[in-house]
Amino acid sequence: MTWNAPVTSPQIEPQAFLDAAGALGFGHYLGVPCSYLTSLINCVINDRAAAWVCSANEGDAVATAAGLATAGRHAVVLMQNSGLGNAVNPLTSLAHTFGAPMLLLITRRGGPGRQDEPQHALMGRITPELLDLMEIPWAPFPAREADVEAALALAGRCLTEQRRPYALLLDQGTFAPHALRGQATPLRSPAQCQRTHIAANGAQPCSREQALREIVAHTPPPRAVVIATTGYTGRELYALKDRANQLYMVGSMGCAAALALGVALARPDLEVTAIDGDGAGLMRMGNFATLGSYGRANLAHILLDNEAHESTGAQATVAANVSFADVAHACGYGLALSGSDLSVIKACFAAREVSGARFAHVKISPGTRAGLPRPQQHPKEIFERLSRVVRAATPDAEPGPGRTSAARRAGEGSGPA
Repeated sequence: MTWNAPVTSPQIEPQAFLDAAGALGFGHYLGVPCSYLTSLINCVINDRAAAWVCSANEGDAVATAAGLATAGRHAVVLMQNSGLGNAVNPLTSLAHTFGAPMLLLITRRGGPGRQDEPQHALMGRITPELLDLMEIPWAPFPAREADVEAALALAGRCLTEQRRPYALLLDQGTFAPHALRGQATPLRSPAQCQRTHIAANGAQPCSREQALREIVAHTPPPRAVVIATTGYTGRELYALKDRANQLYMVGSMGCAAALALGVALARPDLEVTAIDGDGAGLMRMGNFATLGSYGRANLAHILLDNEAHESTGAQATVAANVSFADVAHACGYGLALSGSDLSVIKACFAAREVSGARFAHVKISPGTRAGLPRPQQHPKEIFERLSRVVRAATPDAEPGPGRTSAARRAGEGSGPA
């Protein structure tokens, strides 16, 4: 694939792009703004048939798009090429490993023929080669509005047939100006965010196995989905009870909760649980703010904290100095619980009438069972198995953002999540 020269043709109207994308089922837009994308993002926020999620970083956006993919939603992830660096790990160890399709719109700062800031010079040169190395098919964004529909149709076929990301690279000046009419971030007052510490019944914290057994008991299929973080958490969950409604992260550390957010947004009628670890939570703590803003009451985020990277030799994390529940509360979760026994997990699942996502910080004892197995199925099989559960559970569900129904074509759809 070759790169186009800087845009010199008439600019593309952002609404024309949204209409063409919506007709093909693209309705969720996620990412981190770039000045080259300002008018497109403004148009997404203004459009009641589209949903915008402003992610803390580009890698989180990729993970959330993967969650949306489990429900058959093809999301659009927006980023500048410098942000592609933040997304390399989720693209290679999550999207590639699980076979999660999504459309990437990547601006090429520092591209050929462009004078730009020095920090864009290297990435500007290597962006196409980097996509090639990651085995992500890509094409230049069309220069003419008349060619947008065909470019999106080609991207859609690639996503459906190859089950992997597809990228369009665009230059400065691609989109015509579009004014922002209002912000899309859902705001919650402090009174809507509950913070509770539950005193332990015993002297010793519960074990990871006990915590996972409790979570399994509260998440029966087909109305519940469980996303387990990488390392011993996913492996121990698999060893306890392998179920079709569970996904075991392999790699992409810290992305479990972001992926769970995508499932929860696509399927507000399902109960979605993300099981995190202290190391994973620390790695992508910015995602707490995204979940606090966009998470709904159908999302439970449970962090099991043994203050160690246990699967790599039990090296200590810095979790002993961190109150994760206070972080979640400050970030706008509807409920933030903390404690060290199973009553915390029970309380998290019992809480239904809250304004947003539910969080439980559970201190657990270190240690795990000997000879812990790894999932025998390939990650793509596990992802597809989960996707079948997610899709089969909702024969009458709302089609979601995107112009895929008469109501949304008429402009009667809900606003951004």
